[in-house]
Amino acid sequence: MNLRTHLAAIALAATGFVSTADAETIRVAIGTQDTTINTATGGLLIRELNLLEKYLPHDGKYKDVTYDIQWKNFTSGAPITNEQIAGKLDFGVMADFPGSFNGLAHLKAGRKSLFITVLSGSVNGSGNGIVVPTDSPIQSISELKGKTISVPFASTSHGMLLRAVKAQGWNATSDVQIITQAPEVAGAALKANQIEAHADFVPFSELFPWRGFARKIYDGSQAKTPTFHGTLVDAGYVEKYPEIVVAYLRAAIEADQLIAREPEKYSELIGKVTGVEAEVDYLFHGPLGLQTRDLTWKPEYRQAVATAIETLKFLKKADNSLHVDSFVDDRFIRAAFKASGLDYEASLKKYDQLPLNAKDASTGEPIKDPNRVAEIWVDGEPLVRHYASPENALKARKAIEGEGKAIRVFYAQDRKSGIKLLGEQAWFVRAEGGEGGEVSAFLLKENADNWAKAHGGSVLDFAGVKSSILASK
Repeated sequence: MNLRTHLAAIALAATGFVSTADAETIRVAIGTQDTTINTATGGLLIRELNLLEKYLPHDGKYKDVTYDIQWKNFTSGAPITNEQIAGKLDFGVMADFPGSFNGLAHLKAGRKSLFITVLSGSVNGSGNGIVVPTDSPIQSISELKGKTISVPFASTSHGMLLRAVKAQGWNATSDVQIITQAPEVAGAALKANQIEAHADFVPFSELFPWRGFARKIYDGSQAKTPTFHGTLVDAGYVEKYPEIVVAYLRAAIEADQLIAREPEKYSELIGKVTGVEAEVDYLFHGPLGLQTRDLTWKPEYRQAVATAIETLKFLKKADNSLHVDSFVDDRFIRAAFKASGLDYEASLKKYDQLPLNAKDASTGEPIKDPNRVAEIWVDGEPLVRHYASPENALKARKAIEGEGKAIRVFYAQDRKSGIKLLGEQAWFVRAEGGEGGEVSAFLLKENADNWAKAHGGSVLDFAGVKSSILASK
């Protein structure tokens, strides 16, 4: 800068104006996992709806700042961690297991990362799952002893698989063969019947069955071990720009509110961006979904981090340097809640799924029992139709098809666990009693068998229950 330019800059500063060339540029670089669809409120929706720009500060020390917002999409958490360690990312979105590895990797590099929020999860573990090829005779995890199971190593589903194997009383190295396999490779292997089972994270244990080449035989909720996806940020970035961290979290809060109000609309958007069909997106983001979108640090999610650290130690990939209390930091999500006019403590105590406040589309009766809900998404209709029971929905399905309309998807709620199911892959129990026979849906055949023994009735697949309902007078 020559003398004349320097003096001109001083004069501009004295009048309160700073040239764009001299203004600070602050990078906001966020690593997302778009296809891990339960993270949408911390990445995809913020980006696609330009929500971050809405909340970034422009006063005080940020008065003359220019923001360089960078979005980078990945298929798993490990490369996000690598990019953060390399100084190429400030924020990263990932699950409890790779997130804990992220914390350890930062410490080994002489750095520190902080887990600042949960985005979506399940205190029981739903979201991870195990699938088998469609034509496999295997119906439950108890039949996998001696089999080969593939899983993306160092993922949250890897942690789930190890815990599920342990719960069976098996040795993870001798009673089963666990091999590493990325989702895109596993999909082709399942189609070709080259693997006996595959464990994976969101959304693949639902996506592969939806696409017709796999069946889900195990849901993570059976392990009763919490799991979640959330956001981490570099601790140095937090110290320098705490207001930007709160701005990101306020954007995540708004994204969460938007999809809660219009789950079909935003499931369609997620599907358009990711290629993961909206019917699968709605499984997670619709009312009574597989997981709960939850931005509070419930004790169960803190425990999920602790469990992940212990599992990493078991795999000899961790030492004793990472401590949950210094790694999980709720100061900023609390500040974001306050700035958004929300009560963090009240939300911290809420454990319910996104509620369904609706009337039966056929009868007009209020829907009271969430575990009996069934839903139909009709092709060409923007909103999902809700029903108080599977039998009401199955009767409505026949009428809809009689009108020449196509059914996009049929959903049912598992009578035992409460998780949302792809109805055409579920098992059903039809109680005795002809036309009035109550229908209950289940993910697992063994749960349907047990229900039928305890309550009476017949165990049927989807084709069977349709025929049974439609044959009733």
